[in-house]
Amino acid sequence: MRDPDPAAPSASDAPVVVSSARGSFPWSVLAERHPALLRKVAEALPYGPEQRRALAGLLTDSTEGVIEPLPASAPDRARWDAWGGEAYYGRSWFEVPFLWSESYFYRLLLEAVGYFSPGPWQGVDPFRPFKLAELETAEADAELAALDDLATRPVPEQEQALLHGSLWGNRADLGFRMQTADGGSGQGGGLVADDTAALRSLLTADTLCLVADNAGRELLPDLLLVDHLLLHRRVGRAVLHLKPAPYYVSDATTADVLDALDRLTAAGGAAAEAGRRLRSALAEGRLVPRAHPFSCAPLPYGEMPADLRREFAAADLTVLKGDLNYRRLVGDRLYPATTAFADVTAYFPGPVAALRTLKSDVVVGLDPATEAALDAADGDRWRTRGTHALVQVRGRGN
Repeated sequence: MRDPDPAAPSASDAPVVVSSARGSFPWSVLAERHPALLRKVAEALPYGPEQRRALAGLLTDSTEGVIEPLPASAPDRARWDAWGGEAYYGRSWFEVPFLWSESYFYRLLLEAVGYFSPGPWQGVDPFRPFKLAELETAEADAELAALDDLATRPVPEQEQALLHGSLWGNRADLGFRMQTADGGSGQGGGLVADDTAALRSLLTADTLCLVADNAGRELLPDLLLVDHLLLHRRVGRAVLHLKPAPYYVSDATTADVLDALDRLTAAGGAAAEAGRRLRSALAEGRLVPRAHPFSCAPLPYGEMPADLRREFAAADLTVLKGDLNYRRLVGDRLYPATTAFADVTAYFPGPVAALRTLKSDVVVGLDPATEAALDAADGDRWRTRGTHALVQVRGRGN
């Protein structure tokens, strides 16, 4: 159920992002990216006729039809009704909040392939082939081999490198790569906001919450950063928030963490040492996986339930990774880019930081000169191309 925080940004502050403007980024996700994804899912796994008919039906319904409720037998039907479904059923996918429609699409994709239903496909991740492929690339080999050299550097230099590795690792986001013509996410650009120094000053904590984003090549540097912080006693305990079910193509689940640990330990050298330490940290309770149902909610964090609010409040710092988590943190609204990050995250129950590569329209916390320069150089495409990133922090005193 929703548990709105009265201190969360007001609905009147800025318009909610919707997908109705033809040619806009949200429109392209629903009209172009989602159909392409459904075809790739059908090609990647040998689903039977029933699942293939359901995937084809979802393609038609999500581009030409209206939003339909989950089957009455779905275990989370009541939850989705409460998360906004009762207000949106029967309406066009393109006219409801983009965050909601995009999230619900992934829930219906799982329904189509029988992920939650008793039967042979129950619990089979439809995105697993894409995630595993990310772990076995030459780029992943090179990144893991580079850890041998990094391990010889001074500890502060290691930390800086691992922080930015975690930040830019988001360019491996599989959902984004599927949309690009060349399968890549670009190599140029830079930071549009950089609170790295403030973030590092907060990385001395009893409890750190890291809200993960993608699996594959992005999860590797996230785990390596956690290993570094635990190894050098920068944090006593790390809670890794994951998705309870496959979501947004590449979002990390507990199974993806295990695959990533296998990849680390198989790599040899410093990577294997980190993998073994992380396994020990899991066994000892110093690294704690968490998969709260709200992690797959189509709602901003301003509407998080009370139990999750208490968890974040008890942490010394919460770091949210990636574009979707950023949208949920600040609200999927078209705030002016110069809106203060501290203002729109004032509701969050404790110090919070965002590590994000920009892949959607929503952004706050930029100074006017930076926004003007980016717009002059690239129109508004810098917001969605994955070639720019940000590190933003709101500490206890903000």
